[in-house]
Amino acid sequence: MKLYGSTTSPYVRRIRLWLNDTDYEFVNMDIFGGPGRALLKEKNPALKVPALEDGEQMVFDSRVIFRYLQTKSNAAPLSWEQENWLTLIDAANDSFVQLMMLKRSGVEQDRELLFFRLQLERIETALTTLNTHAEQGDFSQWDYPTICLFCLIDWVSFRELWDFAAYPALQTLWKTYQDDSIIKATDPRI
Repeated sequence: MKLYGSTTSPYVRRIRLWLNDTDYEFVNMDIFGGPGRALLKEKNPALKVPALEDGEQMVFDSRVIFRYLQTKSNAAPLSWEQENWLTLIDAANDSFVQLMMLKRSGVEQDRELLFFRLQLERIETALTTLNTHAEQGDFSQWDYPTICLFCLIDWVSFRELWDFAAYPALQTLWKTYQDDSIIKATDPRI
């Protein structure tokens, strides 16, 4: 198996963490230009990472890749509650990515503009809900939803996009796994 992506993507990182005990090749590439962009176009017509190649099978999107790997390994399916948590995590993550891309493009954030207002509202609502679930212990096991939530928090912190002071349970979850060897091995900062 080959996993295509970049070391800085939180969506790629969640799959790398899930594949921790699996033999696979990680193809790290610059997805914004040059040969990496050309390879991305060749492997994934959605032009997103990650993409998984398993023999003749190509699988796009972290959520679909997880389901593919879950099915392949006969792992128990996620509950509908866990699926909802992933939807919240992905919604917040997608909004943060959009905000980062606009920032990198020189567009200043303005809470009065509809786009920014809706993205920030989504982020705040999702993080508040996820923080409540973390307080209730719903992310106390190192499973795929917890991996995804950790990757979101760590990536947002890495990119300095949000202050998590209002979300103590999310901060605690993030700090809990900081020193794990696989976390360090996939740290986007290195």
